[in-house]
Amino acid sequence: MSELSCQRRTISSAAALRAVSAGVDYANKHNIRIVMSVTDIGGAPMALARCDGAFSASGKIATDKAYTASVFGVSTDTLNGAFGDNEVLRNGIASQDNVVLFGGGYPIIENGEVIGGIGASGGSEDDDRACAQAGLAALGLSAE
Repeated sequence: MSELSCQRRTISSAAALRAVSAGVDYANKHNIRIVMSVTDIGGAPMALARCDGAFSASGKIATDKAYTASVFGVSTDTLNGAFGDNEVLRNGIASQDNVVLFGGGYPIIENGEVIGGIGASGGSEDDDRACAQAGLAALGLSAE
């Protein structure tokens, strides 16, 4: 390996598709109209699936949740909680493009290394969390 570069592992397209499909399946069984998104380690979209009847705007929100979890390496809930009472920091981070600080985004972690992110949008925060967690479970993973 060169001293000028390094390798970073990232989620495969097959795994990304499996995760979004599992999230949509879970949503359909629970009558939730969700959009699921998986991003790679850098936050670029890898897969997106939308339930029939899901809000169009939920696609961007789901992808933003996955992006946030991927690039920060923690769930969107955990990131939000990390700010405590520091509103300046919370508002500063939240004002960055593609960053979301409400529930439904999780990092995808394999062997202790973040390899992507998963996000769900369209239901309540609890619905979004459950759908994203179903996607993680399909990969044999759990939320942080």
